[in-house]
Amino acid sequence: MTLVLRFAAGSHKGLIREGNEDSGYAGPRLLAVADGMGGAAAGEVASSEVLGSIVRLDEDVPGADLLTLLGDAVQGANDRLRQMVEEDPQLEGMGCTLTAMLWTGQRMGLVHVGDSRAYLLRDGSLVQITQDHTWVQRLVDEGRITPEEAETHPQRSLLMRALDGRGQVEPDLSIREVRAGDRYLICSDGLSGPVSHQTLQDTLGSYYSPEQTVQELIQLALRGGGPDNITCIVADVIDVGATDTMSGQFNDVPVVVGAVADTPPSSTAADHSIADTPAGRAAGLGRGPQGAFGPAEGYDGGYDAGQGGFGPAEGYEGEEGGYGYPAEPSVYGTEDFDEEQPPKRKRRGLTVPLVVLVTLGLLGGAGYFGYQWTQDQYYIGEDGDHVAIYQGVNQNLAGLSLSSVHESHSDAPLKWLPQDQRAQVNRTISVGSLNDAEKTMKDLVGWAQLCQRAATAAAPQGTQPTQATKTAFTAATPVAPGEREKRNPPAAAPSTSPTPSAPATPAPTQNATPPATGAPSEQAQQPQQPQQPPLSDDDRTRAESCPKP
Repeated sequence: MTLVLRFAAGSHKGLIREGNEDSGYAGPRLLAVADGMGGAAAGEVASSEVLGSIVRLDEDVPGADLLTLLGDAVQGANDRLRQMVEEDPQLEGMGCTLTAMLWTGQRMGLVHVGDSRAYLLRDGSLVQITQDHTWVQRLVDEGRITPEEAETHPQRSLLMRALDGRGQVEPDLSIREVRAGDRYLICSDGLSGPVSHQTLQDTLGSYYSPEQTVQELIQLALRGGGPDNITCIVADVIDVGATDTMSGQFNDVPVVVGAVADTPPSSTAADHSIADTPAGRAAGLGRGPQGAFGPAEGYDGGYDAGQGGFGPAEGYEGEEGGYGYPAEPSVYGTEDFDEEQPPKRKRRGLTVPLVVLVTLGLLGGAGYFGYQWTQDQYYIGEDGDHVAIYQGVNQNLAGLSLSSVHESHSDAPLKWLPQDQRAQVNRTISVGSLNDAEKTMKDLVGWAQLCQRAATAAAPQGTQPTQATKTAFTAATPVAPGEREKRNPPAAAPSTSPTPSAPATPAPTQNATPPATGAPSEQAQQPQQPQQPPLSDDDRTRAESCPKP
């Protein structure tokens, strides 16, 4: 029995994002999806570099233990991000998720960091074989919310683990036995978020080829609102033998999609040692007219991820029409036809103004209703040094911004948010309604307050007592007769020579009691600082992700 992979990959920027920060790679041995984060801090750079670092695994046959290979490759990718940030501090804050599978011919090695997912469809049943490294998933694991509540939780994208160039990576590593007939799906949360598990199972369970299935999955995500970049890989495990006539029909040329196809990573381009491997040959693919499913040569089913739709790249004219169909001869190529053409052109000319007017009317109406639709949308982003709720969509149209600040929150400064949350805010957080936006903002304010409390609790206490403490100490300390006059001399001293006619008044007896309650003391006048409640165990656990003071 000989098992091979038939694979396809696709990527789309979605309907909200301005660019695509996802990257995908599918080869005969390696399947990988990386979802970039960081927004202005170059999430697309992070996803491209990570895939560029691990693409060397796509060898003819993995030469060592699968888990060791995957673990070392992921750590090397994280070190690469650290090096890039050290060389260019403007990249601080970038990072990405990674879900990848390495194939030996009989087994799959799986590595996973973040919230991109891997699924297995076997015998008609779809199972998620990775676990999200998110705050919401932790709440589910602890029994604090249900899986159904997690699907709509406003903080479902808050990552607890990612590749960001900091410290050691802690990926999930596992080995899976493979069977003929298995179908694998690896995708970013731009697909698994808007498309339900049941719909994924029904679509993957169809008899469509991987290419058709990827197209259908992306369309489902777009119909679900397309709130994020969408990247997915579908791979079928097929049993072929030496005499199987179908075995020669499967192409093993790698496919690259998303950000890594737009800008090949520097780490891969500079590594000449893999130039002759399938991974090295993939560096020359990019987003040409062949689309997202494989090389241009011999492929007839184009899909243009770069243009965000289906079909050949704009302006592409292949030798045979761009889709493998013979090009039709020009109808204007014969003299006889040209003789009859002038009156037809004249009649078309008379209809042009009407067509233009109708088109402009439709575009104007679509533009008006489109703008009204944008004003029913909300998202959360940064407003200076703090967080704000925006109304509209995070896009510009002909230089006109389609969003504005709905409610700014100075009580949620960016500097007090955990790094992952800050990155989410930098690239904006999509929400379904104003109510969801307010719930998300409430959580962000809570995080900022928690991190401030944690920083205050961790700060060293001063050694000098405050003035209010000194006053209270003085008022509560017993003094000997005459000492109080030394501490608090009267405002006007009496004459030093007593008169004979005025008997001296005996000095009042001093006691150790504080001043009478009728006269306010300095301690009472000094404002008291509110006492912060101590951090609970749950708060301490959450505060581990807070920025260090």
